Amino acid sequence: MPRIRCHYVDCVFLEGGYCGATAVEIDPDEGCMTYTHIADVSVEEDWAEEELEELWEEEEELYSDDEEEEDDVWEEEEEG
Repeated sequence: MPRIRCHYVDCVFLEGGYCGATAVEIDPDEGCMTYTHIADVSVEEDWAEEELEELWEEEEELYSDDEEEEDDVWEEEEEG
């Protein structure tokens, strides 16, 4: 996949000096039509900090249960 060097410094798709957009539209007269200014992107502030913490805790519980089960399987195999 070709990498496109980007000279914008305030584009949401900028990743280490290269464009990270999945598709890019270039107009010969207008330039990059994919360019999106960072300030133009709306940030959803509907998520309260508590809701995010609850989601993180749920994810941690999901993964910690899997790890404990895997440990149990290894212990059973070693004993048998």
